[in-house]
Amino acid sequence: METEIKRISTKDIISYLTEKFPECFSVKGQVKPLKVGIFQDLSEKLTDDETVSKTRLRQALRHYTSSWRYLKAIKVGTFRVDIDGKNVAKIDEDQANYASKTLKESQEKFGNNSSTKKSADGGTKKPYKGHKSKDSTSNTSTTIPTETKRDSAKYKSVKSTKGKVVKKELPALKPVESATITVGCVVKVQLGNSPMNATITEISGNDISVQLDSGMIIKTQMQNIYS
Repeated sequence: METEIKRISTKDIISYLTEKFPECFSVKGQVKPLKVGIFQDLSEKLTDDETVSKTRLRQALRHYTSSWRYLKAIKVGTFRVDIDGKNVAKIDEDQANYASKTLKESQEKFGNNSSTKKSADGGTKKPYKGHKSKDSTSNTSTTIPTETKRDSAKYKSVKSTKGKVVKKELPALKPVESATITVGCVVKVQLGNSPMNATITEISGNDISVQLDSGMIIKTQMQNIYS
């Protein structure tokens, strides 16, 4: 009996999911938002499939739901689908706004990286300014009036004062007890400075897998889960 080769790359797993569940996944063209908790459904369907591990499946889902193509599909009123392609829940405004924000941040980050690289490649050349005449040199060395210096210092002081941002205190979060949470529970997850709404998709000891409103699945710890 031949041993089936495990699928390791994210690209191979997504292609495989597209073949197994064509009404749910797609490699190109229009993409459909996925049901919250779809990882659990896929795990059950692929229980006897030794070619895909749960870890690789989770990574592939995270990659799929983080793509620009997927985030652009998260719009108000659009339905999320299950593995059979059936509509299960409409996307609300909060989910759509979060997906739009995530997409914008990702695109800005990509754009900044491209600009940095372009600057590194062509930033060594300096424009040719030609030779300055003696008259032009003497003109550029004119002393700046005292009044202008004072105005400049005053402007910098005001600008510095306005630049200070007052941080708003966020309401205190209430930790949840491990005995009270189950798969499917709606909780808040502390990621950075802001808590986010999420649904628990898997519990493995102190490791908790949750799906954010945008559809993105992440793995976190019990101490980051709040009610």
